[in-house]
Amino acid sequence: MTTATAQSSLTIRALNRGDLPAVVAIDAAIEGRTRRDYVERRLAAAVREPAMHAQFAAVDADGLAGYILGRVLQGEFGRSGPALRLEMVGLRGDLRGQGAGAQLFGVMADWGRRHGIRNVHTAVTWSDAGMLHWLHSVGFELAPSYILEAALDASTRWPQSDEAVSLPTGHGVGGEIDFGAPQANDDERLALDRAEVTAMRPADLREIARIDHGITGRDRGSYIAALLDETLEDSAIRVSLCARVDGAIAGFVMARADLGDFGRTAPVAVVDTIGVDIEHARTGIGRRLMEQLFANCGELNVERVETLVASRDVELMGFFQHVGFRPSQRLAFIHRLAA
Repeated sequence: MTTATAQSSLTIRALNRGDLPAVVAIDAAIEGRTRRDYVERRLAAAVREPAMHAQFAAVDADGLAGYILGRVLQGEFGRSGPALRLEMVGLRGDLRGQGAGAQLFGVMADWGRRHGIRNVHTAVTWSDAGMLHWLHSVGFELAPSYILEAALDASTRWPQSDEAVSLPTGHGVGGEIDFGAPQANDDERLALDRAEVTAMRPADLREIARIDHGITGRDRGSYIAALLDETLEDSAIRVSLCARVDGAIAGFVMARADLGDFGRTAPVAVVDTIGVDIEHARTGIGRRLMEQLFANCGELNVERVETLVASRDVELMGFFQHVGFRPSQRLAFIHRLAA
């Protein structure tokens, strides 16, 4: 689709791989460092899965003037419907403050409406005044969610005890179980001792979807399949794990490691979803999965693990806090698209 924007003599079209050098140059001028690998991966992902990406370029007589990159979300963080994640937006210095960014966002929003999407999500560091101002100007507001993070450095200590989570149980979407609850008896402790945590494989998809359905009450098989395909396609982000007890899958965590979205200065792993089979509830399987995820991320030189939890999901928030997560300096935002 091509849209003429007379106000700035811009043409907005689909972003393509040939735009990579210009996008990298504009992004480096904004961020003060190059993120070529990240941008290249995002463009390559859009080529592989065009229906999952909304990426547009603003072009004028001098070439690429700006860009906006978004990715479709299907089930991350317990969502029940599709949404868009705004990943990157940037303009040449001579066009900033003239409305070109709003024009780019408007085209992406129109794309979202045509594809049945009603919400656009993003996140930004609370001190990034320029981005906060721009998000406000195009209609974003604070989302009813919290970004939690765990720093993986020399000071990180994995909890050595299984203190009870001091939050009421059963309040999450679908009545999520308390993954971090203390073991109640020797049988449960034995189940945890037998748990083997390994990298996720394509053959695990059916069991993962079954466990997820038991927790959420929804069939999210296509979403989980898409996540699994992405992690297997790009080894740089393969940090998804399964926990097995006596050879059967008892739980899983799906996460991606990347360097990208607004203001990130070091690699970060993002936990998209976690689940434990109801038959292994309250045995510490979730805690064991996160322990191994932390270890694997450390080996990949990832310095931080991050996730997003809806404010109403008090049990899930309690679990993440129990395993070392704390409030992030980044804020979650949402733009609700009118029908």
